Amino acid sequence: MLTIGQLAATAGVTVRTVRHYHHIGLLPEPERDPSGYRRYGAQAAVDLIRIRTLADAGVPLARIDALLHAQPTEFAAAITDIDADLRRRIEQLTEYRRRIAELDGGEGLVLPPEVVAILNRMRALGVSERRVRTERDSWILMQALDPHAVPVRIREKNAGLDDPETTRLFLACDQAVDWDPHDPRLDRLIDDLDAWEIEHQRDGGGPPRYLKLVSSRISEASPAWQRILDALAHRAERRRTARHDS
Repeated sequence: MLTIGQLAATAGVTVRTVRHYHHIGLLPEPERDPSGYRRYGAQAAVDLIRIRTLADAGVPLARIDALLHAQPTEFAAAITDIDADLRRRIEQLTEYRRRIAELDGGEGLVLPPEVVAILNRMRALGVSERRVRTERDSWILMQALDPHAVPVRIREKNAGLDDPETTRLFLACDQAVDWDPHDPRLDRLIDDLDAWEIEHQRDGGGPPRYLKLVSSRISEASPAWQRILDALAHRAERRRTARHDS
């Protein structure tokens, strides 16, 4: 006769596992002997080994009890079904592994290849990974909230990265991420960005919904960036008011 510890060791499981099998009714729990201990016979050891083998093979615990008491033909049919289910799971996991292996920094999972290429262009220009992540998040939000704008924005973004002045300002903003919001260098940068906005006529209308969400994240990531956004929005609003009054 075996103690619970000896039984567990025989099957290569823990005492806690044996008690769990008792709790769910998978392995009968013997009565205590006169000395107050539970003793297990050879059948319990055989049953526990069979349970562990089936569980290790991926058979759900809920199905093991039926298999333990099944006739040979029923057992064989059940094992065939379980094997087919395991094959489907393996194929699914293999597909997940393939998709993960194809990811480029995790971006290819949720963004089209054209956008991933833009993010990689930014990295090649020396843009910080912190700024690239912010850019990535803005694309994710745009794709979710304004998907029709994505193709147009892709063309605009590539044109901007092709333009030396636009690229210079983009890199300057990236360098300003950790500046104090009262740094005098921001005044010059705001002037340059405002001139760029005027030249490209970018002050006509309110920002899309996804840009509002990005702006809220930027305010947390960089007070300097937030000051830039606030100043540009204020200047654009003054221009719109002036045009309206005239």
